[in-house]
Amino acid sequence: MKLTLADSKYLKESVSIISELVTEGIFKITPDNIELIAMDPANVAMVVFKLMGSTFTEYDVKKQEFLGINLNNLKQVLKRAKTNDTITLELEENTLKITLRGTSTRTFHLPLIDVEEKEQKVPDLKFSVTITTDSAILNEAIEDADIVGESVSFIAEPKRFIISATGDLNKANIHIAAGEDTKITAPEKVKAKYSIEYLKKMIQGSKISDKVKIEFAKDYPLKLEYLEKNKVQLMFILAPRVDND
Repeated sequence: MKLTLADSKYLKESVSIISELVTEGIFKITPDNIELIAMDPANVAMVVFKLMGSTFTEYDVKKQEFLGINLNNLKQVLKRAKTNDTITLELEENTLKITLRGTSTRTFHLPLIDVEEKEQKVPDLKFSVTITTDSAILNEAIEDADIVGESVSFIAEPKRFIISATGDLNKANIHIAAGEDTKITAPEKVKAKYSIEYLKKMIQGSKISDKVKIEFAKDYPLKLEYLEKNKVQLMFILAPRVDND
């Protein structure tokens, strides 16, 4: 297998974002793309990552490979890639060989690790709400809510999306109206609550795409998807926080 990327952004940014949630994972290298499906250690969040073969300048994969990698180590190596460097990934004995080529050529070898063989499956979820908006709009709303509380309520109505947080003394409500930048599909008023700590890590997906697709249902998991067609898909599934009262 030999994979070469001229534009390192999608791989670098994605691995950096994923490593905030997941410490290690199995990359499935197919003749079409690179895939990673992993759960965070607390089993609260799932990340689904796909980098299409068409993103690479060279994509030579004869057979499917599974590579167990420490994501923090991979992030540290990819961080060393400058904007104009090409990145080449190859298998060499029991390591992933990463070559960064620019004004100099630098080679790193990362050991492959045995990660639990249980292949993660993306759950089949049915959502009642779908919202597509600018990534920046969601980022601002989560950052506003973060000042106030540890959890945030997503409330969808047919013509508006409300993000609400309540703390000991404070309250924040962010109203996002349906319009040119925000498309809302909601049959009625639907509400669910999620952890801000996790959302702050997930909204970094805005580095991948200017648009985000938000899907949820009443007291049900949330799905956030950042997609650049024919290039990269970064998707997160987050368990809801259910109030005991």
